[in-house]
Amino acid sequence: MSFPKNFLWGGAVAANQVEGAYDLDGKGLSVTDITTAGSLEKPRMLTYNLDGKLQETPAVPGAGLPKGVTGAIDPNAYYPNHVAIDFYHHYKEDIKLFANMGFKTFRTSIAWTRIFPQGDEEKPNQAGLDFYRRVFEECKKYGIEPLVTISHYEDPLYLSEKYNDWQDRAMIDMYVKYAKALFEEYKGLVKYWLTFNEINSALLMLNSFGNDVKDDAAYQHAYQKLHYQFVASARAVKLAHQIDPNYVVGNMICGIVDYPLTPDPKDILLNRHTMEQSIFYCGDAQAKGYYPTFAKRLWAEHNVHLDITEEDKREMREGKVDMYTFSYYMSNVVTTHESEDNVGGNFAAGVKNPYLNYSEWGWATDPTGLQYYLEVMYDRYEIPLMVVENGLGAVDKIAEDGKVHDDYRIDYLRQHLQAIGNAIDNGVDVQAYTTWGCIDCVSAGTGQMSKRYGFIYVDRDDEGNGDLHRMPKDSFYWYQKVIATNGEDLG
Repeated sequence: MSFPKNFLWGGAVAANQVEGAYDLDGKGLSVTDITTAGSLEKPRMLTYNLDGKLQETPAVPGAGLPKGVTGAIDPNAYYPNHVAIDFYHHYKEDIKLFANMGFKTFRTSIAWTRIFPQGDEEKPNQAGLDFYRRVFEECKKYGIEPLVTISHYEDPLYLSEKYNDWQDRAMIDMYVKYAKALFEEYKGLVKYWLTFNEINSALLMLNSFGNDVKDDAAYQHAYQKLHYQFVASARAVKLAHQIDPNYVVGNMICGIVDYPLTPDPKDILLNRHTMEQSIFYCGDAQAKGYYPTFAKRLWAEHNVHLDITEEDKREMREGKVDMYTFSYYMSNVVTTHESEDNVGGNFAAGVKNPYLNYSEWGWATDPTGLQYYLEVMYDRYEIPLMVVENGLGAVDKIAEDGKVHDDYRIDYLRQHLQAIGNAIDNGVDVQAYTTWGCIDCVSAGTGQMSKRYGFIYVDRDDEGNGDLHRMPKDSFYWYQKVIATNGEDLG
């Protein structure tokens, strides 16, 4: 097992989960800024005004507000993203720690509302542009290549209200204007860009994670949103290449492997159709540049009729992504049969796989699934791949010696790196690995700090207590050794 000589080792975060400073230096409100804390038992909530009354609805990552409402902050609710881990004021300290681990790349995102506070301004907010310039320059100081997500679950609240969560073509132009500002501002500082984080989540939230939405209107909304985002992504890819031919632009898919429970042909077909909807649909649109043949079946199943023009189709063909990137945490099992042994948890539900172990959040540890996913996607798209999220959420305890001994995280990551190495040995072109939450951050799903992923412990709890001091865990030193040996020593 050998990793490529110039393999990009690193870690990943998202602006809304680490930065805090939600109302500083001209930043506008995003949808995430009106999302409360939650837990495994209690969902995060979006808070809003309707007919003069403060109300709430369960929050879904990547989704917008109910139609016709106005987002609002409840003074009696706790919004963990407002402070998060205050990366906004700690970025120099944090990047130095990443450099000490030996990071070759750091995946982060840009908060759209730091650049365009409402989203429809003519000119960008200079203070926002300056902040990210400082972050990227700090990375470059240590030889760390930024890997930047343009939109990571934080659409401007104003645009989400005005255009009902990407239900208007005007969103394409807003996004492209925003992307253009980034491409021009950070030319020479950033090489790698991702257009939308986990773009397929719009579909996953309908029929995965234990969801079984029957309302055709929800599918109409999701597929139309995705179409406009595909066009926006394609335009951004073309624009990036025009501004700097050295730019490399990728998509980003929430990568989940589905398995059939039984060899019953009905289970086999269900599994195929599940993967088509949840994974291949978005991957094909962005990496092949056109809708797959099964798209017509998917649309017909829910009476979906999309606003698609011939110009849209041309732009999608011309704006194919340069690389395919994805997150990978777990696999799921599907069946047409009744089952009593089911999984329940945060973004994990369905039939339990008897061959796998599960976290307290119901996520199956399945490194073989990662190898399978890599091999399938490389064969399907034949472009470079990056694993840009992979990690274990766990409740880390500070031991009597004042340290965090997270051998369980080391074991999880070791298994998945071995799986990546196996895929590379089988001919797959994998160019980067960035663990999710290289530093503890606010969980997107639950809003908790106690669900920790990082190599670096941050003193912050689920109620917002703590002094935010940073402390390396055992996994910090393990990953340091992994990078130093280019994956030869996985400990």
